[in-house]
Amino acid sequence: MVNEKLEQATFAGGCFWCMVEPFDQRPGIEKVVAGYTGGHQENPTYEEVVSKQTGHVEAVQITFDPTVFSYERLLDVFWQQIDPTDVGGQFADRGESYTTAIFYHNESQRIEAEKSKQQLEESGRFDKSIVTKIVPAKTFYEAEEKHQDYYRKQSFHYNLYKKGSGRKDFIDKYWKKNQNEQELQRTLTKMQYHVTQQNGTEPPFQNEFYHHTGEGIYVDIVSGEPLFSSKDKYDAGCGWPSFTRPIDHYYVEEYSDRSHGMIRTEVRSKEGDSHLGHVFEDGPKEEGGLRYCINSAALRFIPIDRLEEEGYGYLRYIFQ
Repeated sequence: MVNEKLEQATFAGGCFWCMVEPFDQRPGIEKVVAGYTGGHQENPTYEEVVSKQTGHVEAVQITFDPTVFSYERLLDVFWQQIDPTDVGGQFADRGESYTTAIFYHNESQRIEAEKSKQQLEESGRFDKSIVTKIVPAKTFYEAEEKHQDYYRKQSFHYNLYKKGSGRKDFIDKYWKKNQNEQELQRTLTKMQYHVTQQNGTEPPFQNEFYHHTGEGIYVDIVSGEPLFSSKDKYDAGCGWPSFTRPIDHYYVEEYSDRSHGMIRTEVRSKEGDSHLGHVFEDGPKEEGGLRYCINSAALRFIPIDRLEEEGYGYLRYIFQ
């Protein structure tokens, strides 16, 4: 049965390998496809597109549920992956096929895109003008299978490329929330600072959210990123808040942790780079088998009735 709520969005942001990952496997996003659009030749191949003979750009087409993940939020994610001031390509990739564009599918998307672009221009985040084009959507041609989900199929090479091309450093420079050390020491408690900034661990059973049962979401105490929901919280008996999954995997990064003579998987917030805790494979099997064991000191709780007031109204769908 076709979900009539689903819509499509199409973005060009340089190499399409790097434009799938930020949107893929997020709540409300059904599918992300790498491909070619904006040109004049039917059924172009990768070789033809990069040879600049077809007029196409590398792009991604996203099928999404706007009631869960709005077009406005898609635009926010898009801008945070690119250099919107570069008219000649993106990072190490030069030429027409690597230029940026928003391809709108209806008038509502056009208006949202124009508004978003204007807001970015006026924000002063970049010294140069925003040159990303906003144009009507054209026929989208799916790229060859080897280019689909490249960040998962060839993760080692993908990460090398993303770093080596300059994209990762650019994103970190312009979009990562760099926290002021003195400000953190002033605003965080000693335990919050110890946990989030020094990779510490709070005492088990003696922390704020271990027995907490309120309905709402838990956000990063430093950056405010939405991390976990009360819907996925359970008592694992370990002494710390436990969750079966994050709200959105995009905001939670995992790293190998070999400290204290153990091999574990550390969990950190993406934008705030806060140490949160660890994830283990001994969670409820019926919920996927994972246990996110998180320090209360890394979290701030926002109850349901304050979601809109705190700027998280878009997450109300979780509780409906």
